[in-house]
Amino acid sequence: MSLNNVKVPILRASALSKTVSAPNDSGALTILHEASLEVFAGEAVALVGASGAGKSTLLALLAGLDRPSGGDIELAGFRLNTLSEDECAAVRGGRVGFVFQSFQLIDGLTALENVALPLELQGVHDAEARARVALDEVGLAHRLRHFPKVLSGGEQQRVALARAFAGTPAILFADEPTGSLDTATGARVMDLMFALRDRHNTALVLVTHDPALAARCDRGYEIKAGVVQAWEGATDSSQSGTFQAQSQLTGLHGAARG
Repeated sequence: MSLNNVKVPILRASALSKTVSAPNDSGALTILHEASLEVFAGEAVALVGASGAGKSTLLALLAGLDRPSGGDIELAGFRLNTLSEDECAAVRGGRVGFVFQSFQLIDGLTALENVALPLELQGVHDAEARARVALDEVGLAHRLRHFPKVLSGGEQQRVALARAFAGTPAILFADEPTGSLDTATGARVMDLMFALRDRHNTALVLVTHDPALAARCDRGYEIKAGVVQAWEGATDSSQSGTFQAQSQLTGLHGAARG
């Protein structure tokens, strides 16, 4: 095999462990035990498991938002566990996007300002123009000057998607992105997210407890009692995330209602 054809993961975790103090000083509690996984450019990977299994903890470690007790994390060629918090933040800037269950919008900023702010903090000179394009992609060009409090839950999550993709990240971390939405709105938001990640060729790490949503990804990992293993429920990308995302590319605005 030619070295030019060797795929290098954008994200690699090796033997990750996370231990915290147990309640009432009753000893140590191991949340994750020697977890290893890889994510390649442009693919969608689900993290599934029961509530409290450690999915969000693993995502925080992979994104450099938390420190592992042991093991190694490499993101975009950088070993996060060897970097300071400021250095980790610099690695994330422009390379990583986030979408959370609770939207994480700033109440006192308009939709446009919420999307533009991270770009401005990164020193992007055309931050507002890029924010406008991103909001148009999610069907919110008519809501640029609206504040979060007057937007529906689906609209707020679409602003969060616009913010995440405006920075053209190489990888997107999504933590239960439909958890605060009703079923129909959540489905439309997920259609939009998969379409955008396909359009931008963005890798996706999706935390979810929903097997049907996880099955839209190319691969998956399941967390049980702190142990990470391949999830057998994931289907081939030709039948799941890639196919469904491509089917949305001609109708982003229609999928974005809600």
